Amino acid sequence: MSEPTENSRPLRVVVADDQAAVREPLAAVLDLSEDIDVVAAAADGNGVLDAVAAGPVDVVLMDLRMPVLDGIETTRRLSEEHPEVAVVVLTTFADDDSILAALGAGARGYLTKNAGRQDIVRAIRAAAAGQSVLDREVQDRLLATVRARPAASGPRLPADLTPREREVLTLIGQGLPNRSIAEKLFVSEATVKTHINNLFAKAGIRDRADAVRRAIAAGLA
Repeated sequence: MSEPTENSRPLRVVVADDQAAVREPLAAVLDLSEDIDVVAAAADGNGVLDAVAAGPVDVVLMDLRMPVLDGIETTRRLSEEHPEVAVVVLTTFADDDSILAALGAGARGYLTKNAGRQDIVRAIRAAAAGQSVLDREVQDRLLATVRARPAASGPRLPADLTPREREVLTLIGQGLPNRSIAEKLFVSEATVKTHINNLFAKAGIRDRADAVRRAIAAGLA
């Protein structure tokens, strides 16, 4: 049974993959969820951009290796031109360069094609709600990369973060959504959102994917 979303309408999703044998069945399976409406299926980045321009679109499920315009550049274009559209990467590639490039381009989620339908649906819902979902393998590789290359892990966390803000960042780094963070801290979701807003402003964090990277770099996750 589908979980309800915050909005009364279904989430409008574009599925992007250059292989029709993957793209079409995936779109059909996602359409079975009551709260997801696959509005377009694209074979390359230009198709994605056209679908978003025709919009409205909430989430793009993005393959990385596509002809003409690949997933990384398409994600970067969407982040700049349509920041309201969330990108969840779904790919066979889980190497360090692909992961860092996708998250750096603005992807909110990163899954490998080993993910099941429910994992993909949850990632779409989370991304639409402004949350980040990373495959466990992806989280492990990010952690390994940060440990191996500490100089490239980014700026330090500011000293004026409160203990609660550091705690929230730790839980974000563990991939928890706001509701789960609120339950762990015994506070309301509104309070969690306030801490996140303050944390992001102080630390110059762009989004939850960036927060995950910063939490890992700081050894909090």
